[in-house]
Amino acid sequence: MDTGHYLQRIGYRGPTQPSLETLCHLHPCHLLSVPFESLGIHCKELIVLDLPLLYDKIIRRHRGGFCFELNGLFLWLLQVLGFDAKAVAGRVRNRFTGRYGPPLDHMVILVQLDGQRLLCDVGFGEGFMEPLELKLATEQVQEGGIFWLDLTGEIWVLQRREISGREGRPLYQFTLEEKKLDDFTSVCLYHQTSPSSIFTCKSFCSLHKENGGRLTYMGWRLISTMGEKRTETALQTSEIPAVLHEKFGIKLGGDFEPKDEEILPPLEEE
Repeated sequence: MDTGHYLQRIGYRGPTQPSLETLCHLHPCHLLSVPFESLGIHCKELIVLDLPLLYDKIIRRHRGGFCFELNGLFLWLLQVLGFDAKAVAGRVRNRFTGRYGPPLDHMVILVQLDGQRLLCDVGFGEGFMEPLELKLATEQVQEGGIFWLDLTGEIWVLQRREISGREGRPLYQFTLEEKKLDDFTSVCLYHQTSPSSIFTCKSFCSLHKENGGRLTYMGWRLISTMGEKRTETALQTSEIPAVLHEKFGIKLGGDFEPKDEEILPPLEEE
């Protein structure tokens, strides 16, 4: 890894020693620079969980990716910089179907630092901007929302609240058992092929913006959100490549097919 090139890609200028200050600056820099996207699947690109390939795609070719790619690469960066960081596995609650995905559906990063356990996630579209403390029943307020962690047995649940004190919407659940990148290989293939996966059914690209906003391309729409304000712009197929380049800094190679199909719920929830 060329850490200098990586830090340049995410627009980070600052100290690199493993500290809370460094981590709290690296995390939002990544989210503001590298999109969460499924575009490769709709260009018929095969996503392989190999770190040099992910580095080439995201850092050298200025692309984004989904959780295994983005968190896998960010974990590598943190470890190279000297952080005590590991991958853990989760299951995302699909906001379209209301169902949780299969085991190992999501990769999250856990960092041990100065006696604290911190949750990092640069591979989730509507997630948190700054690392979260792994702390129960405590509202953690950020510009992008209010986040809350529950624990049942060994399963943690991350919830997002729109209003303080009110029950929120579960985003995903996870455990603290350490996983390796290879452990996610079969689910990575699932997300490239299953009619129950948002990545297969919808071509999208999403990037966090300053002050808690988000810009998202999906199918034939460009969606801008800021708090409760939401605007949509309809797109023609011929306009999409220019929008991806101008708004997200992405130039696609090969044939790209926009897609926005209904997601089928999984046959059964484990």
